[in-house]
Amino acid sequence: MTQANTPQDIAPSVPAPPIMPQAPVAKPQITFEDFAKVDLRVAKIIEARPHLNADKLFVLVLDDGSGTPRQICAGIRQSYTAESLVGKSIIVVANLAPRVLRGEESRGMLLAASDMPKDAPGERRVVILSPLGDVEPGAIVS
Repeated sequence: MTQANTPQDIAPSVPAPPIMPQAPVAKPQITFEDFAKVDLRVAKIIEARPHLNADKLFVLVLDDGSGTPRQICAGIRQSYTAESLVGKSIIVVANLAPRVLRGEESRGMLLAASDMPKDAPGERRVVILSPLGDVEPGAIVS
């Protein structure tokens, strides 16, 4: 008794095409007055720890120049280690309404760029934005 060959048995194995990066989708245009509402500040990371309930998040404690530490949650855990973050100056959105992310309050958002590197399709690279020079925590970014 002979088994009939199916198309899957006959067709040569073809590798899946690589995942191509998608072009960023432009967001709606805003007015200068809308942009002026965003309070961008320099902050220094004074503590970084993995979020206990989220694999992608770090809980960061920042010196934002106000005299009171600020806590934010950031989805950068796959790109950085906690040790590498401490002492770094970053840019944060300081006037973002507080939000609880999986049980931890986040009072702001750090700015980062992300892309899909051509040499590693399918793997998103995240790079934190920071000032080029030494700037005190709390400095206004404009």
